[in-house]
Amino acid sequence: MEAIKKQATKLREQVAKQQQAVLRHLGHFSNEDVTVDEADLQCHQKLQDLYSSTKAAKHLQRNIVRGIEGFIATSSKLIEISRKLADDCCKYGVEDQNTGSSLAKAALHFGNSHKSIEDERETLLGILGERVSEPLRALITGAPLEDARHLTHRYDRFRQEVEAQAADVLRRRSKTREADISAESYMKLKQAEARLADLKSSMMVLGREATAAMLSAEDQQQKITFQLLLAMVDAEKSYHQHVLASLEKLHAEVVHPFDAEADGELSLAVGDYVVVRQVGPSGWSEGECKGKAGWFPSAYVERQEKAPASKLIEPNSAASA
Repeated sequence: MEAIKKQATKLREQVAKQQQAVLRHLGHFSNEDVTVDEADLQCHQKLQDLYSSTKAAKHLQRNIVRGIEGFIATSSKLIEISRKLADDCCKYGVEDQNTGSSLAKAALHFGNSHKSIEDERETLLGILGERVSEPLRALITGAPLEDARHLTHRYDRFRQEVEAQAADVLRRRSKTREADISAESYMKLKQAEARLADLKSSMMVLGREATAAMLSAEDQQQKITFQLLLAMVDAEKSYHQHVLASLEKLHAEVVHPFDAEADGELSLAVGDYVVVRQVGPSGWSEGECKGKAGWFPSAYVERQEKAPASKLIEPNSAASA
């Protein structure tokens, strides 16, 4: 439909230019006030470009909204499944905790980690829905773009009226070559010319208003959509960072011995391996070693990419010197 409209507009413009050329060649009247001028052609082309630009961006917005809705629906089911798995692992870990088995501890840590992960996923879905999808939906149906499009449609209708009125003026002027033109015909010609001038003036004013409105709507559309895409990327980045932090077990090898002096502190010997749970801002870290948990100075250990399997599977074994 858009292609047909564009083709029809081009044909009308070509006909108008041909009429102008023929009349100039015949030396019959100056038709500068009848034909479409360059300023109007530029305005019309600018509005067509803006309409296409905002239409493409609107389609992108709709695709993003649909994609987010599908992602939320799928992820919500995944959250339910993952939480069931986490609960089962935690249940096993708690019930078998008294045996002190490595599997029970691993299952408990796995379950707690995945509970935290699913909480983060739920937060991500909330951000995508409330801070990205809903603002985009409001932008799609928002007044600025619709009002600008309404002005553009009005301008197109005015333009068609101007073209029709110009054709009427040309037709009446062609009859003035006849020697016996009546006073009534002459008056009708002048009335048609006056109406054409009024229509062209109104069309140019409306064209400027429509162009300004479309430029403003396009600018708002581009900026807000860009900002929402950034918000979506930031939310996903934060989610994956939290997931990585939950899954990554930080293993550290003790390089300086430490004797616990207060409740909650963890004694360490050189060569011990510690599973670090969190690193505090005060220079202390919390971790687990040989089945015991507590705090110790962060500077007393060195991070290891991977601890020996024997140190992880047999937490109660003697520390290496």
